[in-house]
Amino acid sequence: MAKLSVGVVFGGRSVEHDVSIVTAHQVMDVLAGRHDVVPIYITREGRWYSAPGLHDLEVFKSGRVADAAEEAYISPVAGAGLVIPGGRLRATRKIALDVVVPAIHGTFGEDGTLQGLLEMADIPYTCSGVVGSAVGMDKVAMKAAFEAASLPVVEHVLLEIERYDADPGGVLSEIERAIGYPAFIKPARLGSSVGIGKGRDRDGLARAIDVARRYDRRLLVERSMESCIEINCSVLGGPGHEPIPSLCEQPVAWEEFLSFEDKYLRGGGKRPGAKGQGAGSMAAGSRDAGDGGAPGGMAASERRLPAPISDELTSRVQANALGAFRAIGASGVARVDSFVKEDTGETWVMEINTIPGSFSFYMWEPAGVTFADLLGRLIDVALTTHRIKSDLLFSFESAMLARQGGAKGAAHG
Repeated sequence: MAKLSVGVVFGGRSVEHDVSIVTAHQVMDVLAGRHDVVPIYITREGRWYSAPGLHDLEVFKSGRVADAAEEAYISPVAGAGLVIPGGRLRATRKIALDVVVPAIHGTFGEDGTLQGLLEMADIPYTCSGVVGSAVGMDKVAMKAAFEAASLPVVEHVLLEIERYDADPGGVLSEIERAIGYPAFIKPARLGSSVGIGKGRDRDGLARAIDVARRYDRRLLVERSMESCIEINCSVLGGPGHEPIPSLCEQPVAWEEFLSFEDKYLRGGGKRPGAKGQGAGSMAAGSRDAGDGGAPGGMAASERRLPAPISDELTSRVQANALGAFRAIGASGVARVDSFVKEDTGETWVMEINTIPGSFSFYMWEPAGVTFADLLGRLIDVALTTHRIKSDLLFSFESAMLARQGGAKGAAHG
């Protein structure tokens, strides 16, 4: 592959801001040397910065971003690329971007908003499109897409806060009849287990709702899958690239469900590609590896890869993962989380993550796909997707305006 100008967008107005910084540095470590990497950082407040110096975790640990970079933004004007505004003493500069790697997890990055900007800017990008990203982020819409594709899903109901505030007792009674106890409460559009709670009775359910509502006005209430284990599978593919599943993993939680701490703050390890370490040599047990005190991943003893389930169940989980990937029109690499009940052989698709932490590279390494290989394939998918879209028609020249008279209000839609 020819050397490309690759923008890596990270940070963002998301509860997973710090996780995004770590994922982006893993990506930049691997891409550096192969391509011209352009770091593009978005603060928690939504300010955009860019500079080569942002490829250094110490800048973020010490809070020196504004000193190490210049304000910048991706222009929505097709072909403009990354813009670094000028001032009285300097001219505005533009940096062409051949492809963008969105490395923002959660809101304003994984939910279709960033993808919409990149579509307007006519820049290829390495993840799901606007619709797939939005559906994959909204647990309620996601479940509907899964059900429409005849995939098995956990029993659930939508809880709208406005309706709950108007009649809390009535809504709680409805949940008790439809779901029962214990039940999980989840913000509809949030990731990394933030805001998720478990209610074992009415009081516990109400407390969990009070926590989750701080993050979203629409909540998903799900039946607690007792006596089940979580099994995850990654999927890689997109337009022109037939989706394929990875090995399955069984994450091991300290708590009853995978908390934010379980996912990101346990263990550590060097970033793939860091000094003294090859891109593909990172231990498979380091889920979202950090550096030092930065968010790390699960240690090897806290993940079972491949998952210790039968070949038949593995095939079923992989087939469901492929089905979920296709159901939302995903692209790039995604991770599909499922429940498995080994004694009955039942499986349920829980959710899909369209920009998983560390891009789930550790799930591909045992099959000989290094992180560098994975990123190369993601760029290939992005370029192919963009090329296919370029063959479509997005405008139509009509004679409508020429036929319009001068009378006010003559045109009718």
